[in-house]
Amino acid sequence: MKIILDDAQIKESLYPFTDTRHVADIRVGILTIREKWTLLEENNFIFENENSINIPANIIPTIQNVHRIFDAISSNKKLKNDNDIKYLSHPWHIFELNDWALRKDFELITAGRTSQPIPGSNKIVAAQNIFIEEGASVEHCIINASTGPVYIGKNAIIMEGCIIRGPFAICENAILKMGAKIYGATTIGPNCVAGGEIKNSILFANSNKAHDGYLGDSVIGEWCNLGAGTSNSNIKNTASNVKVWCNTTKNFEDAGLKCGLLMGDYSRSAINTSFNTGTVVGVCCNIFGEGFPPKLVTNFTWGKQQYVFEKALQDIDNWKKLKKMEISFEEKNILKNLYNYKTT
Repeated sequence: MKIILDDAQIKESLYPFTDTRHVADIRVGILTIREKWTLLEENNFIFENENSINIPANIIPTIQNVHRIFDAISSNKKLKNDNDIKYLSHPWHIFELNDWALRKDFELITAGRTSQPIPGSNKIVAAQNIFIEEGASVEHCIINASTGPVYIGKNAIIMEGCIIRGPFAICENAILKMGAKIYGATTIGPNCVAGGEIKNSILFANSNKAHDGYLGDSVIGEWCNLGAGTSNSNIKNTASNVKVWCNTTKNFEDAGLKCGLLMGDYSRSAINTSFNTGTVVGVCCNIFGEGFPPKLVTNFTWGKQQYVFEKALQDIDNWKKLKKMEISFEEKNILKNLYNYKTT
């Protein structure tokens, strides 16, 4: 069966993460939505059929709900959010649903497979809920998987002294630095470097939060870098609901009791940056200067000015070279279109 993931109706609502990617390429849980569909198909959870089917790209597929999704869409029935069906309708839903998605992805990824042995130097609670892929390194750490599963991806490195409480995932080739304190539900995406204190947050891929500082109830896109000491607030001093920028209504909308930092791709913060509750940072921003950044930092902001486009591309390429990669022609085109849209 050919699955067509349609994001036309929802793309704008998931800013800043969908300015540079299809909705299906958002990471929630261990995998992106597209990767979940692929793995479900590879493991024969999807019917073999010559027909094609249009599926909303923001629905999160699982082993349990995939047939219900097909049945509902085939009969033109609307699927509502419930205990089994979850949609991403706003960017803060990514961290709000991460606990649920981590557990579902862990079940999908590990079904019928055997974990690598857990090295004896670690202090472990609920070892049956831990899965270690080939090539991963984890020594002299405390891992409590009684509160949720812990997935350690291929060639990931968890340095000594880390304290981890599930549910948690560190993906392929990612690094967790010494002494990190990780609360569930947290996902460290492929090739990321993480450290300090992190709670209920997602780093998509190739991003760095490598030093001390707090990241909570937050989502960080790809190719971002949080300078040493960067922290965010995730709850207001009044304990009232957080207002977060919504790109569809062009207004600040109620996001519930907790929301930290929502940062788009290619953005960076200087050392000791403090982000207010519910801050949205767009694509390709360089955050520095005194005081709190605004609650909305628009695409291509450099301090309090506009990034020069050629300089922005060069800075991205410099960061990518640190991971032995380079900016692609496709990325340049996407960013050029975004830049032209902002400046017209």
